[in-house]
Amino acid sequence: MGFYDVYKQYEGFDFEGFFQSRTPDDVRKALAKEHLEVTDYLTLLSPAAGNFLEEMAQKAHRITLRNFGRVIFLFTPLYLSDYCVNQCAYCSFNARNKFARTKLTLEQVEEEARAIAQTGMKDILILTGESRQHNPVSYIKDCVGVLKKYFCSICIEVYPLEEEEYRELVAAGVDGLTMFQEVYDPGVYARYHNGPKKNYHYRLDAPERSCRAGMRTVGVGALLGLADWRKEAFFTGLHADYLQQKFWDVQVSISLPRFRPSIGGFQPDYPVDDKSFVQILLAHRLFLPRVGITISTRESPEFRDNILPLGVTKISAGSSVTVGGYARPDGMAPQFEISDPRSVAEIKQMLIQKGYQPVFEDWQQWDSLEKQLYNF
Repeated sequence: MGFYDVYKQYEGFDFEGFFQSRTPDDVRKALAKEHLEVTDYLTLLSPAAGNFLEEMAQKAHRITLRNFGRVIFLFTPLYLSDYCVNQCAYCSFNARNKFARTKLTLEQVEEEARAIAQTGMKDILILTGESRQHNPVSYIKDCVGVLKKYFCSICIEVYPLEEEEYRELVAAGVDGLTMFQEVYDPGVYARYHNGPKKNYHYRLDAPERSCRAGMRTVGVGALLGLADWRKEAFFTGLHADYLQQKFWDVQVSISLPRFRPSIGGFQPDYPVDDKSFVQILLAHRLFLPRVGITISTRESPEFRDNILPLGVTKISAGSSVTVGGYARPDGMAPQFEISDPRSVAEIKQMLIQKGYQPVFEDWQQWDSLEKQLYNF
């Protein structure tokens, strides 16, 4: 059984009718529970729950302090290549977009690594465009061989791989995977994706393949704005819960990437405002008290600072979303526009001022944190 079998259980379910039927009393009952059922989760994503964000926030804050303390993990992304064979309507790396493509040499990877390491960062997320021809697994492994001299944790966000390929990367030094499904609704997914990425099921099963291959951390998420956010948030949470239940030894996390402007001028059909974003975040935390929640530099400095107490456990800092953007920032095409340009030092200082402990080593510190909180 894979996650799609879980998804299919909701075929024909009247989401709109359920959401509209929820009352304030239903929300209060859900908030009074220690452990939420799936219907409670849906209730907290309903319009009725939009009037209870303060109550949801207070409970989410208490749960986060109990399970994570005042720790915020930090990471930074490193783009290795922007060659891509897909034609995702919303992405700057779309194969039809005309710009000079770039792929780092191993020497350039080392330059980037040095520049990032000088900031104190120990946790890195490496990304490529989705092209097996230009960015084969062998290339990713070679890059990992360079990067592991500088970083304690190396995660990947690349095209979906076979289980054995994930196993090879784990052996090479990779310990985490981020795989955004982008859209959980199969019909909407088909409309936005052309190229190999059009294979909905292969992408959907990638996180599970990586768990079987030995990844320590696995993150999922939907690109907010492409489809009805209430349903997309719901299935994101179910996906994380499915992985958490099936692979108890894997640290599962959710990201909330909200659409940002990109080359091509794409405009999403379902833009997500700040209030809705906060409701998604809170519902995730209340339904999944032990899951990690990541917020990237897609969000503005003020907004990121304000939502930290609501369930966030990991944020990016000092980010560049261009290939080679750390050692030689020269105006290459970004995957999207970032909203928070603050340096690692600035993010660290902000966290300290707010009473948080910035942590630069992810899973190693997570093991230590669990022992402290749960007396393992």
